[in-house]
Amino acid sequence: MTDSSSDWLLRLFALATADNHDDGAHDLNHLHRVWQTAQTLLQDHAEADALVVMTACYLHDLVNLPKNHPDRSRGSTLAAELAVAKLKEAGFPAGKLAAVAHAIEAHSFSAGIAPTTIEAKIIQDADRLDALGAVGLARLFYTAGRLGSALAHAGDPLGAARELDDKAYALDHIEVKLATLPATMQTAAGCCLGEERLQWLRQFQSDFVAEWGSGNS
Repeated sequence: MTDSSSDWLLRLFALATADNHDDGAHDLNHLHRVWQTAQTLLQDHAEADALVVMTACYLHDLVNLPKNHPDRSRGSTLAAELAVAKLKEAGFPAGKLAAVAHAIEAHSFSAGIAPTTIEAKIIQDADRLDALGAVGLARLFYTAGRLGSALAHAGDPLGAARELDDKAYALDHIEVKLATLPATMQTAAGCCLGEERLQWLRQFQSDFVAEWGSGNS
């Protein structure tokens, strides 16, 4: 069976959407965006295997555990195992399976697995970039709403005099996690894009606080 990327794209769509996930922050559009960003990062890395990257982009969330799930940190490992099983059934090139599995395992922030291949580094960067910027902000508030978080602390939205708590306040997640992401980028292009999107989030924070008020009636 041919291993060209174009031949596999539609099959990856089918594998990624075979089990419906009720999570608008990790839907097919998220997978498309991760692949789109990965293609930008691939431009600087001709040595990377584009089929491995594309496959990991579309299958990295096959197992998508909620952020408050006790096994959240194992989600990417479970996704990698399921992806390998499905790809074997589909006749995916056997010599590329280990690379796909590592890229999927290492993409997760909560798993804390360091990427050791350029393909895994690109996947990790592309997925984290989708948490930044305008779409990332929309995903943040969508997820916070599903978890029952408040938009922000009533009187101290930026946490100037309190400990930040992104489980209780959605806005806190920008500083607790998102602001740390650019420094974790594995590629030069990912770092630049991350910083650009973080600056957008910083401007949003400023605008939000200006409209939010003090919380006093």
